[in-house]
Amino acid sequence: MPDDHPSTEQLLTGGGVNHVVRSGSTVRRPTGDWTPTVHALLDHLRAAGFTGSPRAHGLDAEGREILDFLPGQVPGYPLPAHARSDATLRAVGRLLREYHDATAGFAPPADARWYRPASEPAEVVCHGDIAPYNCVFRDGEPVAFIDFDAAHPGPRIHDVGYAAYRFVPLTAPDNPDFTLSVGEQARRLRLFADAYRLAAGDRAALVRTAAERLDQLVRHLHQQAAQGNAAFAGHLAAGHDSLYRRDAAHLRRHAARLTAALA
Repeated sequence: MPDDHPSTEQLLTGGGVNHVVRSGSTVRRPTGDWTPTVHALLDHLRAAGFTGSPRAHGLDAEGREILDFLPGQVPGYPLPAHARSDATLRAVGRLLREYHDATAGFAPPADARWYRPASEPAEVVCHGDIAPYNCVFRDGEPVAFIDFDAAHPGPRIHDVGYAAYRFVPLTAPDNPDFTLSVGEQARRLRLFADAYRLAAGDRAALVRTAAERLDQLVRHLHQQAAQGNAAFAGHLAAGHDSLYRRDAAHLRRHAARLTAALA
């Protein structure tokens, strides 16, 4: 087990919700009721041969979870060029498929608790937040996912839809992060779906699912902020809820064209 008595810690930046630090070869993060279940999932992934996730090493003396530090870079916004490439899009699709397939045989503990409720059909264990800020790159290539707090049983398409939104990306023209023409979004969406080997039925529902996922995200932001969560209140103050609503409207406005590209 890695050293449980760190002498120095380095604050890691990322999604902006949790206080996460690096200590030597480990990462220390706050825990929740879901942490034991997530650790069981990470143990299963390692046993299944999936290398694109950190290993869990229990809790430290301060009650924080201990995870492997995965060497590499985690991009922020605005995204660097390598995180916007077709090669990255394909690689993320393949990595997500490998992750989902590795979860198929996971038997949750009898007392399993999840941050998000399970959704039917529970085909896999969804990561819940597949995005550039939760993806480790090495030599310009995506090699691992991090931050499994939002993991929960659900249909594959829930993860695929949100990952497509983030990595294609499927954003409205006024989104400041990285916006493409609808035609280019359609082309890249097809690349992503093909790399994942998405089934025909899921392709027909992918754009709708991505929009619904953004609706859920907006509700979650408001619920957490109303409960006093300062990080989520900060997201609202920055106007992220309005941005997600505009992106969802963009998806619905162009759903027919985007979906046609997947056929």
